[in-house]
Amino acid sequence: MRVIAVTGKGGTGKTAVSALLIRHFSRDKKSILAIDADPDSNLPDALGERVEKTVGDMREYMFAGKENMPQDINKERVLESKLYEVLVETPRYDLLVMGRPEGPGCYCYTNNLLRGIMDRIIKNYDLTIIDTPAGLEHLSRGLIRDVDELIVVTNGSRRGIQTAERIRDLAGKLSLKIKKVYVLANKVTPDSLERIRRYASELGLEMIGTVSFDENIARYDLEGEPLAKLPEESVSVREIGCIAERIRG
Repeated sequence: MRVIAVTGKGGTGKTAVSALLIRHFSRDKKSILAIDADPDSNLPDALGERVEKTVGDMREYMFAGKENMPQDINKERVLESKLYEVLVETPRYDLLVMGRPEGPGCYCYTNNLLRGIMDRIIKNYDLTIIDTPAGLEHLSRGLIRDVDELIVVTNGSRRGIQTAERIRDLAGKLSLKIKKVYVLANKVTPDSLERIRRYASELGLEMIGTVSFDENIARYDLEGEPLAKLPEESVSVREIGCIAERIRG
């Protein structure tokens, strides 16, 4: 069992990185779970999958009905069965979309149930790849723990690299059991490459690789085409493939 989480500042392209990592690893004869933990839920579009219901919908169900549930019912088992209802199964991977709760109120009740359930579901797969929300807040919630590789996607800006530094430091303070933290520089141009490497070195961040600016991704996004259909010769597909092989070790 291996867990890779992809995070970073908004607009750095972490969902594209997640989708292309899933595309690469799904060629292996292994069971893969893709989790879209970002409330914006862009990963299904990037993968070309249609999702009818999300974990957020099931969380609403549990939150709305918790007062009427019998005291002796195993609420965790009820929620776990509901999660399997929203799991999208494909020949190459399974996809679970977290979504967002729409109603008012505190969701601590169902979030606490979800933590244990997610740990059990992940253990059913050889590899789990998680597209996390942008920023830092999701780390403090601890819904996803025990990550083997946390890949922080950044762009050519110093602010993006500093966000990577804060994510690394916060992960350490929260004792989230993250084995390795890497920086992946995305949308890189020849002019920005050396600057990014210098910023990362100054902050003591380990780079797993760089992905050049890819006009194909910009065009696919504009036309609403899934990134999973990018041609093999696309620079982003080739460079993410190299990074995936470094992760594989």
